[in-house]
This record gives sequence, C-alpha cells and structure tokens, in this order.
Amino acid sequence: MGTSKASQLKEQENDALETRTDLSRNAVPVISSSLRQLLADVFGLYMKTKNFHWHMSGRQFRDFHLLLDEHAAQIFAMTDDIAERARKIGGTTLRSISDISRLQRLKDNNEELITPRDMMLELCRDNLQLTRYLRSTHEVCSHYGDVATTSLIENWIDETERRHWFLSEIVRDLKADE
Repeated sequence: MGTSKASQLKEQENDALETRTDLSRNAVPVISSSLRQLLADVFGLYMKTKNFHWHMSGRQFRDFHLLLDEHAAQIFAMTDDIAERARKIGGTTLRSISDISRLQRLKDNNEELITPRDMMLELCRDNLQLTRYLRSTHEVCSHYGDVATTSLIENWIDETERRHWFLSEIVRDLKADE
C-alpha cells in the first residue's frame, strides 16, 4: 500500500511538471499560435517604426524622431511579454527572422524615400490594424478562459490606441499644412 501511494504521488508530481497551465490541451496550441502571429506583427511594426525614426527628415524632424523612438520602445516592450506568455502556457514562439516574415500580416516598407507625412500615415494605419489583431487574439484567449493573456492584451490595446491617436492627430495636422 505504501508503494502504491508513493507511485501515485510521483505520477502526480510528473504530471504537474508536464502541465504548465490549467488551460485545456486544445487551448494551448490555438492561443500560442495566435500569440506567435501577433508577435510577428509586433516585430514588423517595431522595425518599421525604427526605420521611419532613422529616416525621418524635415522641419518637424526632432519631434517626430523622438516620438517614433518612444513608440518603438513601447512596441518592443510588448515582444518579450507576448513570447513569455506563450511559453508560460506551454506553447512555442518565434525562432527566427524567417518566422516573422512568414507570419506577419503588417506589410514592410522598403522604400528609399518616403515623406514624413506618408511615414506617419502608414504607422497610423498599421497601429489601427494592430489594434484589430489584438482584439482578435483577445477573443481567442477569452474563448478559452485565458484571463491572464486577455488582461495583458487589454493593456496593449490601450497603448496601441494611444499611438494611433497621436499619429492620426499628426497626420490631420500635416494635411492642414499642405
């Protein structure tokens, strides 16, 4: 009887070590897949924001340069949280640049020359689209009862909406100058 009890405890311990979450087995691959795709989009937006930050020019250079640096830092801060959340629940995450390019939905911009207005307009649109992707991922997580991930996403939605708001005000102001 003592051996049986010890075996049961050992089995429970092994199961606990293998199970990283109380989410259903079906939830983990679906949620981590959504997070991987979201992470690819966030990396893409980060790179585009830094690209535009580096290549900014014009009379409002300083303000736009500093704003985009602030935005890029905020976007980059999301990456580790997204990846670690996927790992915490037992999923996998991105492994390479090719993973990013294969999964990202936001388009890159490789243009040699782009006006400050067009940069801001493109980032405005991309942040709006990222908000939609965040909401979609939130729905997936909510469906499976992953309240920790939905809570993180709610904060990211707020941050992304704030970036969109700032950029849309800039774009509107730049239109008035034309």
